[in-house]
Amino acid sequence: MRLFPAIDIQGGRAVRLRRGDFQDETVFGTDPIAIAQRWEQEGARQLHVVDLDGAREGRPHNLDYVTRLVQDVRIPVQFGGGVRDASALEAVKAAGVARLVIGTAALDDPEFLQSALDSWGERLVVALDAEGGRVKTHGWQEASGRRAIDEADRLAELGVREIIYTDIARDGMLKGVNLQELRDLAYDSSLEVIASGGVTRLDDLRLLRRLEPLGVTGVIVGRALYEGNFTIGEALAALENPE
Repeated sequence: MRLFPAIDIQGGRAVRLRRGDFQDETVFGTDPIAIAQRWEQEGARQLHVVDLDGAREGRPHNLDYVTRLVQDVRIPVQFGGGVRDASALEAVKAAGVARLVIGTAALDDPEFLQSALDSWGERLVVALDAEGGRVKTHGWQEASGRRAIDEADRLAELGVREIIYTDIARDGMLKGVNLQELRDLAYDSSLEVIASGGVTRLDDLRLLRRLEPLGVTGVIVGRALYEGNFTIGEALAALENPE
C-alpha cells in the first residue's frame, strides 16, 4: 500500500486544518519545500501536495511553490487544489507534477472531467470529500447532498480509475480512520481508493492495509507525521510488512 505524506500550502506556509476549517489551522513550517525534502530524506516515495488557497478561491494560487518543490525533490508529486478549468490544467502540467487531483469540477462539470481525463489519463485522481457519507465541494465549504457511494459509481462510469476519499469529520483530528465507510465504498465500487483523514497511530495503517484486497491502495497522512506520532519509515513498515 502506498504512503502519501501530505503537504498543505496556505499563504505560502505548510499547515494542517481541522475538519477543513480554514480558520482552524496549525502552521508546521514556513517552507513547504524544506518539508518536502525532509519527507524525501526520511524515505517517502511520493508526496501529496494541496493548494488550500486554490481550493478555496477556485484557481491554483501557490503554483510557484509547487513548481520549485517538484524541481527540488526526486520523488513524484501528486497535486490538487483549485484546478477547475482548462487553463489551470495546463498550468499544473507545466509545473511538472506527476499526478493531478481534481475535486469540485470533476463532480459538477462532466465536460471538464472528460477533458482532464483526456489530458492526464491514468495520472488523474478525483477527490471525493464527504461528511456523514455526503459529498462536500468547493474546498469543503458547500454540501451537495449527494451520497459518496453514488458519486463513486458515477465517476467510474465516466472513466475515472482512482479516487481520494476523505472523511472530513476526521481530517486533522487524530481520532482514527473511518474503516466502515472506506470498506463500504471500496467494496461497492470498482475504483481504487486512497484513504485520507484520521490516521493517528501505526495501528490505523495496519487496519487500512487489510482493506487493500478491496481496492484501498494508498493512504494520505498529515498531522500524525508532523506531530511525530510515527516516522515515515515506521509508516512504510506498517503498510508493507506482514503482521
